[in-house]
Amino acid sequence: MSIKVVIADDQRMVRAGLRMVIETEPDIVVVGEAGDGAEAVMVARRVRPDVVLMDIAMPRQDGLSATGTLLGSPNPPRVIVLTTFDSDENLYRALRAGASGFLLKVSSPEHLITAIRVVAAGEALLDPAITTRVIAAFAGQPGPLPPPEVGGLTPREAEVLRLVARGLSNAEIAAALTVGEATVKTHVARVLMKLNLRDRVQAVIFAYESGLVRAGGRSLE
Repeated sequence: MSIKVVIADDQRMVRAGLRMVIETEPDIVVVGEAGDGAEAVMVARRVRPDVVLMDIAMPRQDGLSATGTLLGSPNPPRVIVLTTFDSDENLYRALRAGASGFLLKVSSPEHLITAIRVVAAGEALLDPAITTRVIAAFAGQPGPLPPPEVGGLTPREAEVLRLVARGLSNAEIAAALTVGEATVKTHVARVLMKLNLRDRVQAVIFAYESGLVRAGGRSLE
């Protein structure tokens, strides 16, 4: 079954370029386009895509606001935010709006296609550079006490969450803990379920905002 994608960007040439890249892949199909955030919400609700490629700077309703609107509806699509601006403000707004991926428009076509497939599969595109900047944002801030939900994690699940927050992949976590990658995947799934988190992006934000992990390599035991 093909991955259905909606492209939301106020520049027609950008939409055309993205469509050309996507339509070279046999398993991905563009089912709609939008020129602003409000139209993106309308189109997505009509065609029910798996993934929305969402520009940030658009008229009427910006992409981050549109992302929040879409993700607040039943059975929402996954959203990959696209931008020409590599700014922390946009990054944090995108992550907190619920985006599952954040890509610069200068990313390679291969990276874009990979992002669509990863996000459509229910994972999050968590680039190590993004993790580094999330960590830096919390550097020097006093950490709050971890919320009660953390107490529901087993010691191994809490350890896996800390490693996810450091930006490690499942394979890297498996190597660090000397367990199988399938075991790590199970632990991650249980962490997300117990903490009512959608994906790894939310897990990273939760770990730092809750104080479970501190910038500079310190963890709360």
